[in-house]
Amino acid sequence: MGQNERTGRCVVAVDGPSGSGKSTVSRRLAVGLGARYLDTGAMYRALTWAVLRSGVDLTDAEAVVKVAGEVDLRIGTNPEGHGVTVDGVDVAKEIRGPEVTGAVSAVAAVPAVRELLVARQRQVIEHAGRIVVEGRDIGSVVAPDADLKVYLTASEAARAQRRSAEDAADVAATAADLARRDRLDSTRKVNPLQQAPDAIELDTTELGIDEVVARLHALLTERGVA
Repeated sequence: MGQNERTGRCVVAVDGPSGSGKSTVSRRLAVGLGARYLDTGAMYRALTWAVLRSGVDLTDAEAVVKVAGEVDLRIGTNPEGHGVTVDGVDVAKEIRGPEVTGAVSAVAAVPAVRELLVARQRQVIEHAGRIVVEGRDIGSVVAPDADLKVYLTASEAARAQRRSAEDAADVAATAADLARRDRLDSTRKVNPLQQAPDAIELDTTELGIDEVVARLHALLTERGVA
């Protein structure tokens, strides 16, 4: 019997670009596993909201880091309803708006910001024990020892359709924004969006959410940690 089976620990790292299905898949998988859920992207978005609120220049890394060090950012880990607050203010809706979406890649690219939030994310993982974590550098940086690493992807058209439906936005404009974010996230110098060498890639273009979740659960069952 392995250590994970004895302790009940189970860490799943789900990476991939926007619109690949990470959030929905991760939440449903967490519910099925009786595990916690961490949306690391929401942490970067919440910090971006705080930076925008402060009025500092997004290109002023020192000022951005100062905000990051002073703000009280809290995120829940209940897969059936997790809250996000900044200095006691519920920002769950605001962080999904176009202003934050347009600025988050710039804030997330600041090395000291990533160092700070990665440390926070690792603390959450350690405390939770059983958790599904989604983001862009989970398997490669945040949780390199995860029991299962998955890289979800989908065609550009499918991703744009999904995200535009979520945001009630124009598909062409959404596709252009996704391409912009992909470029920024995959080319940043620190912890870029990338597939961990030992991650299982799963193309969700033609798959339903339930089918994706079932496949991941089966992989975890094979490894004895489901």
